[in-house]
Amino acid sequence: MFCIVCDNEKKFCRRDDIFLFYNRSKKKERFFPDLLMDNLLFLREIIVMALLWGREYRKADLLQRVGHISQIAEIRPFELSDGNERGCRGVLMTNGSGLSVTVLTDRGMSLTDVSFDGIPLAFKTPMGSVHPSFFSNKGLDWLRTWPGGFCTPCGLTYLGAPCIDEGKELGLHGRVAGIPARQVSFGGQWIDDSVYELSVEGSVREAALFAENVVLTRRIITRLGEPRFVIEDRFENEGYEAAPHMFLQHVNLGFPLIDDGAILLLPPCKTTPRDADAEAGIDSCRRFCVPEKDFREQVFYHQLKGDAYGMVTVGVVNRSFDKGTGLGIAFTYNRNEYPNLVEWKMMKEGAYVVGVEPANCLVEGRGKERKRGALRFLEPGEARNYRLEISVLRGTALAEFADSFNP
Repeated sequence: MFCIVCDNEKKFCRRDDIFLFYNRSKKKERFFPDLLMDNLLFLREIIVMALLWGREYRKADLLQRVGHISQIAEIRPFELSDGNERGCRGVLMTNGSGLSVTVLTDRGMSLTDVSFDGIPLAFKTPMGSVHPSFFSNKGLDWLRTWPGGFCTPCGLTYLGAPCIDEGKELGLHGRVAGIPARQVSFGGQWIDDSVYELSVEGSVREAALFAENVVLTRRIITRLGEPRFVIEDRFENEGYEAAPHMFLQHVNLGFPLIDDGAILLLPPCKTTPRDADAEAGIDSCRRFCVPEKDFREQVFYHQLKGDAYGMVTVGVVNRSFDKGTGLGIAFTYNRNEYPNLVEWKMMKEGAYVVGVEPANCLVEGRGKERKRGALRFLEPGEARNYRLEISVLRGTALAEFADSFNP
């Protein structure tokens, strides 16, 4: 338990609540509702320390025990050197909790390898982290160089199935994952006596003369000792005409999290199948099975009910993992930013993956999105922000999370 002092009144909450509360209050956003602080006027003091291996530490405590903080948590750049991966750059983040996050800065700030205590969480394709010079956005060519990985941004002006929109041929899932980021910066810093934050940031521009000029600035943040990280995305139209705005977080979860008995946990929602294949599997859309030889992909659209602020939390849990210790992952975001949750269920041998994909659109192509009257635009000079929080769950935290969906 931790103590928050505000308006001369002490409030107590769990560590999990503290993380969200602290982040949002720093940004002058809403307070986490579980804190029951609707009448809070301002934050006066917050006491929270890094939790490492069952013990809490302040900055001075840690620095007395190490030669450098990188002994516990660091962010390190790298460049791949083999085959068609050669020259692809990225950074590796570790934060002392067991969490490891790899960001490919040369692939649109995609997150590839994400693991916890050595347990891989992401699905990976046979192609590897192909250098962006091999990228093609024609038809289904996107799949020829897609590494899979934990989270691939899709967009920025179109995504989903290949299509023709207003005479333009558009390929699968957009260009952003094939564009190297510019102005990349990364590092770690003590925010105060107890919070050490690591982050990487870069900007990806989708532009052409006489066409769109849209910039995505992505920042990935994690903190010392926390089994979680945050993805912050900011879109800005730096052109002089309105630009289509389609964005999806292509999150790809794989074995061993995905296995027979794993389930998708959702708040109250309306679920719509994309097509006949999905319609046939709608009754089991939240349950995952062993790999099947002839499985056909199924895609479902979940319209979630958020809280009074639009916040939702969804998760995937596998309670039978590691002799019942369990493994899970939770995603928290605002459905006003991501009104659609796309589920990609693929139980095929060798392509065994579940996509949990917050999006501002559907995935049937820009042409259909326009015909539906749902295509969004960024006006000249307009900017929009998106935030996605990801938490890894084990043991008691996993059980409490899963039980919260079945009161």
